[in-house]
Amino acid sequence: SMHPQVRQSEPGKCPICGMDLIPLDDNISAEAPAEIRMSPTAMQLANVQTAVVGYGLPTKELRMNGKVQPDERLVFTQVTHLDGRVEQLAVNFTGEQVRKGQVLASIYSPELVTAQEELFSAQKIRDMQPALFTAAREKLKNWKLTDSQIDGILAAGKPRELFPILADVNGVVMAKKVNLGDYIMRGMPLYDIVDLSRVWLLFDIYESDMPWAKVGSTVSFNIQSLPGETFNGKITFIDPVINPATRVATARVEVSNPGGKLKPEMFASGVIKTRLASKKESILVPKSAVMWTGERSVVYVKKSTDHGISFQMQEISLGPLVGDHFVVKQGLEPGTEIAVNGTFSIDAAAQLAGKPSMMNPEGSAALAGQRRLEEGMMGRAALYE
Repeated sequence: SMHPQVRQSEPGKCPICGMDLIPLDDNISAEAPAEIRMSPTAMQLANVQTAVVGYGLPTKELRMNGKVQPDERLVFTQVTHLDGRVEQLAVNFTGEQVRKGQVLASIYSPELVTAQEELFSAQKIRDMQPALFTAAREKLKNWKLTDSQIDGILAAGKPRELFPILADVNGVVMAKKVNLGDYIMRGMPLYDIVDLSRVWLLFDIYESDMPWAKVGSTVSFNIQSLPGETFNGKITFIDPVINPATRVATARVEVSNPGGKLKPEMFASGVIKTRLASKKESILVPKSAVMWTGERSVVYVKKSTDHGISFQMQEISLGPLVGDHFVVKQGLEPGTEIAVNGTFSIDAAAQLAGKPSMMNPEGSAALAGQRRLEEGMMGRAALYE
């Protein structure tokens, strides 16, 4: 029982440990040379479980982490169209919601005051020189004054000293770049405004997972701060360059954001479920059933006879790993029952019994040298007893 690989045709002692040999059961001696017998008790102690191999559609479930980011195409810079000094600020902090046409700031511009006086002068001789009056109006319109504003100036009959800067777009102020009393020049940025009605989800895809993510793949994702809600979107872009430090590429998912639920920098967890390109079903085996050495992949096939249950090593050829299952290219047929748990215990019993195993595919021939080595060590140890 200590060295099952030692077998003799007559009673005696084990040449390795010196224990008395016990007679083999007739059923055990009848087993095939490549099979390892296991009693129900031994299978229970080793937690050996089996399953029948069958067909299935290989589906890969790819999990990704990412963050909500503004849509870069909806980020705007609000600039001034006037030279002058900021006398009033209507928007004083970041995060404030603004609407198109809303007054953001009021500016005193000496040049604009002069242009208004020119307009009044041109108005007096409008009948004689209409082109001069039109040119004076166009000069004001170059500073982004509207026709209604110009008509208001003419109706008032005197120049306005403060002129409003109006928001060009709807959105949220992400950066404030001007303070009260600053002197600004034409074209200088005042605010960064982003429209959050549509946002991006940027997910990290590891280099090894890139074959499973394609443009057009559907992503189901959750937001940590919005428990219980699931969002869906499609990948619209995958970064063509891998980050050399993190070895990941960025996948972009564009989604609408009604109500502004999704806020920039929120963490997201996404899942892509992708099927293999093959249109037919494939043979799938659980990952726990496969043992491999880097060169060979093997499983243990269960065989039931009148003499009991035995397992025999079977070499297989594997395809890709999809979830918790391997795709089997060849080596197994549907309906075959294999061990899916406790395979290492079966393999260890096969090695002790001198049967073909993962590391010793030839079985007893590979163990013969080990047995001679053990016998030699026992002989040398006896010299010191």
